Amino acid sequence: MISRKINPLIFSLLIGASCGDVKDEKQGPGPQVPGQEEIVSFTAKDATTAFDAFNKYFYDTDAKLYHSTTKRDQLAQGWTQAVFWDIVMDAYLRTENPGYLEMIREIYEGGNHAYSDFNWNDVKTVNDFIYDDMMWWVIALARGYGITADQEYLDKAIDGFDFVWEEAFDAVNGGMRWSWKVEGKVAAINYPTVIAAMYLYNITGKDTYLAKAKNIYSWAQKTLFQETTGRVADHIVDGSPPGFEDYTYNQGVCIGAAVMLYRITGSKSYLNDARLAADYTYSTMSDSDGILPAEGDWNEQGVLKAIFARYAYMLIDEGEEQYEAWLRKNASLAWSNRDTARNLMFRDYRVKCPEGDFQSYEASSAVGIMQVCPPG
Repeated sequence: MISRKINPLIFSLLIGASCGDVKDEKQGPGPQVPGQEEIVSFTAKDATTAFDAFNKYFYDTDAKLYHSTTKRDQLAQGWTQAVFWDIVMDAYLRTENPGYLEMIREIYEGGNHAYSDFNWNDVKTVNDFIYDDMMWWVIALARGYGITADQEYLDKAIDGFDFVWEEAFDAVNGGMRWSWKVEGKVAAINYPTVIAAMYLYNITGKDTYLAKAKNIYSWAQKTLFQETTGRVADHIVDGSPPGFEDYTYNQGVCIGAAVMLYRITGSKSYLNDARLAADYTYSTMSDSDGILPAEGDWNEQGVLKAIFARYAYMLIDEGEEQYEAWLRKNASLAWSNRDTARNLMFRDYRVKCPEGDFQSYEASSAVGIMQVCPPG
């Protein structure tokens, strides 16, 4: 499996304070997007066209999952299927297209068939999922329940969360372990655990989920979050200093976890954390025109910006509209540089989409942004 967090060799060699209420102030003026007028915004029709094209070239109606490349000769990695499923849900929520609702149900069937009927111990041992692979599916299953009200989705989500918590939670030192194969804790299991717990809390009302979300968030902010900048560390291993490798999905899941806790608790400290993480992504990780980094050079990192956008939009929904033009500009630029013959977009929004074979990971992120960000 390709590591989308850090190089495994580097990872093997690498061998706070709780959030309180603070004054509700924005961390600076928020991103000012230069040259917005130079790029024509995508339209709602374009968002649908982009989504349908992505499905045409990558979705397998027999397997009910997505292929890894336009060659359609093998399926994409398991955790990315959950991200693609999230994009389908976003497309349905945007359009209420009954065909997209049917796709939500189909992909559940495809995942259930491919991944050991979501028997989580078998998902671990047979399908070789590490803990964050599972947690992406737990999140998507909980979201799927919210859309379909299918109890089976919720039961699988609860079972998956409980399995990962039992195996990965470090009751002594805090935080969630990334894998049973390699030592270490990463942002991509800790913040998604908070998000999954909050989805389950919102559905069930059980305080245990809220307590677990607060527990892991507190550990993550003490350990992985740079409170002066909003930068999220990728990993920490055996007490070594945190590894600060910038990835948009780490910033995004931090934002999502913070916003979901803010919505329930009303604590402004969570909202300010989310703003800081968003501002860092814009001011430091994006280029001088505000264009997000071109992650995913023929690897799974191509999906990361779709994850970032979904959770950044949670922040926008809390009245932080200063980030909306930024996301719209990124999607609009990608659309303007699409392969017009196929209506596919590329991971690097600044260049023309290649005409030959390329990956669903690379093609997915701008599609995801277009489903959550309203057109101009």
